[in-house]
Amino acid sequence: MSFWQSLLLGILQGISEFIPISSSGHLIVMRTVLGIGEIPLLYDIVLHIATLIAVVWFFRTRIARMIAAIWRWVTRRATDDDAVDLRLTLLVLLGTLVTVVIGLAIRRLDLHLYPKIVAGAFLVTAALLILAHFAHGTTGYDGLKPRHALIVGLAQGLAVVPGISRSGSTITAALWAGVSRERAGEFSFLLSIPAILGALVLEMRDLSALTDAVSPAAIAAGFVASLVFGLLSLSLLVRLIRGGKLWVFSIYLIPLGIWGLIAL
Repeated sequence: MSFWQSLLLGILQGISEFIPISSSGHLIVMRTVLGIGEIPLLYDIVLHIATLIAVVWFFRTRIARMIAAIWRWVTRRATDDDAVDLRLTLLVLLGTLVTVVIGLAIRRLDLHLYPKIVAGAFLVTAALLILAHFAHGTTGYDGLKPRHALIVGLAQGLAVVPGISRSGSTITAALWAGVSRERAGEFSFLLSIPAILGALVLEMRDLSALTDAVSPAAIAAGFVASLVFGLLSLSLLVRLIRGGKLWVFSIYLIPLGIWGLIAL
């Protein structure tokens, strides 16, 4: 992989990780189009780490509150005001557990090897985004229950299928479970943090293979591009969620999916 190909993939990852069009699906399609071939999965994870930094920075206030609440609970100084953040932490962990069980089972199928499956999954994502437009949840963090975490965690696990957007599927699931638009988006991205970290740990064994296939300069270019464009796209997505405009991306995904089924 050349420096410029890595830079292009980093830009694509940064945009598509948050915009609900499936980053994994787009990376597979782009590699096919560019003829890059097989690259160690850890390269994908490096790009995901960049977008993870964007998530942590964007939601730093909420994350700081959760960490502070956990610390006060551990040191037995928790207050009544910590109850919501402590429950939110437990629900993120519960949703992550469901994601791990479902995601690991699907991952064994190696669906990334079949571009036409990716193309079909783009159409599934488009349908989910249209469904999201008709959901009108009102539940905030104080009303979140284990069922919400189970539903969103299941959606995140199914999004291991390349072409199904993680953000699109989890936000749609949260909305239809009754969560408000603002909290659905935030909860979706809080749930992505342990998922990305877990993927990084699983793929550390590919580190030597990565350095053999991609130069350090190319990796750095992809990382920086993913981080910068991730921050920009996350800011855009949050505004679109609040305005109920996620469906607009189906206008792009439907022809892309049809093209993929025909051409790939």
